[in-house]
Amino acid sequence: MRLAAAVLAVALSWAADGAGAEVPLSVDEVAPGVFVHQGPYEEFSPVNGGGIANLAFVVGGRSVAVIDSGGSLRQGEALLAAIRARTDLPVSYVVLTHVHPDHLLGTGAFAGATTLGHAKLAARLAENGPIYLANLRRLVGPAMDGTVLVPPSQAVESITTVDLGGRTLELRAWPTAHTDTDLTAFDEATGTLFAGDLLFMDRIPVGDGSLLGWLEVMDQLERLPAARVVPGHGPVAAPWPAATGPQRAYLEYLRDQVRSELRRNRTLEQAVAEVPLPADST
Repeated sequence: MRLAAAVLAVALSWAADGAGAEVPLSVDEVAPGVFVHQGPYEEFSPVNGGGIANLAFVVGGRSVAVIDSGGSLRQGEALLAAIRARTDLPVSYVVLTHVHPDHLLGTGAFAGATTLGHAKLAARLAENGPIYLANLRRLVGPAMDGTVLVPPSQAVESITTVDLGGRTLELRAWPTAHTDTDLTAFDEATGTLFAGDLLFMDRIPVGDGSLLGWLEVMDQLERLPAARVVPGHGPVAAPWPAATGPQRAYLEYLRDQVRSELRRNRTLEQAVAEVPLPADST
């Protein structure tokens, strides 16, 4: 039911009236002051308008931080409408968890906010962003109107914090894993970890980084003192670190199967093409 409601809310937001007012995205309060929109488990389409990722915002005493802005300007505006339905505090920060378009193409809706991303994000966005935009305009259509690339205004090299007024978010840049631009946010007040696409739940994990690097980063992530995690795709929140179990099993299976194929003198390309999916992943 929650997934169907999320799809309906997205569809309604694309049909908002010509005055430009967007229907607020549906969000759940997963911890005090922590709100999450659940993206549907779908491919990009005109119906979802490119909005398929989980998005979040955290309300502090002085301002708001957005964690991932959405797949288009219009979804970013709908996320801003959801924020305005709950607080008049300014959005001071937009935190981008990685370079993939469903997570960052809504940033234009948050003019004036400081946009933070991994130290490699600006270069990767300049390289891949135009391709993402062209593909989404083809797949999604008019819902992409007005969407532009907005590079981060502040780079995170390792660890930094942002203060929302009595509430601190710790931002951490990671080595190459899901991508080479992965960044997490941790809300110290509630123990909520925003993992971006370092964690997929109820989805087959995909990426364009390093399989071994991803597993190594997961080892480090699991040591963080979080109570819950907001994955990049999947439920709005889940207990930590138990939430990593299915993804870890899947990635370890791929690692072991590819290694087995390489020992049989198969090329890497052959191994990738021939390794079957686990029986429980379909």
